[in-house]
Amino acid sequence: MNQHNIRSNAKGADLPVITVKDYRENRKTNRADIVNTQGDVVAAVVYSPDKPLPCGAKVWIETDLQVETKKIVISGGCDV
Repeated sequence: MNQHNIRSNAKGADLPVITVKDYRENRKTNRADIVNTQGDVVAAVVYSPDKPLPCGAKVWIETDLQVETKKIVISGGCDV
């Protein structure tokens, strides 16, 4: 996520905020679909500044699949 572009867009710009990186290239976009080997969209990363979620989020991940979360401890004792 490019926080600088999110802030610029709040002031009227129209910049992509999501960067998708793979071994070939970096692609910039405002929506990235995650597709399985059968070609089905199984999740999406969405940037929607004009229709944020009720909590105010403008960027989120959508999926109908089960999601498991893990607690990560970063050096210095901060939890993520």
